[in-house]
Amino acid sequence: MAAKGLGPQPSRSGASRQAGKNRSVSAGKPAAAAKPQVIPEAVANRMARRIAVASGVPSLMGMAVFVASYVLVSRHIVDVPPGLTLIGSGAFFLLGVLGLSYGVLSASWESEPGSLLGGEQIGLNISRLRQSLRALRSGGHQG
Repeated sequence: MAAKGLGPQPSRSGASRQAGKNRSVSAGKPAAAAKPQVIPEAVANRMARRIAVASGVPSLMGMAVFVASYVLVSRHIVDVPPGLTLIGSGAFFLLGVLGLSYGVLSASWESEPGSLLGGEQIGLNISRLRQSLRALRSGGHQG
């Protein structure tokens, strides 16, 4: 069994590298059909910025709930129940998880950047995603 991990991997010969490439190409399909699609750098950067904001801010707020609760309880300002702290932080962390999807789906997948919040892009990008999944399903079952 091959070693797995993050350390340096042994180099493979050219013949075994070519055999590895051939495994990824389906039988009967030309090699050009197996070429992966690449997200343009501008679109990837736009998605990354939106993800950082849409998931980063709620995640920081989730951590701030713990700090605020600690300060309020330790200084005897308010007796905050632990369940309330848990629900509050959990809600913000859930918003952070939803922010991941929002960041990808609200970003313009075209060369032009789109609007600040990207609300108009969500419906368009969901339909593109559905079309892509349908194409993968119909192409994967041909044989």
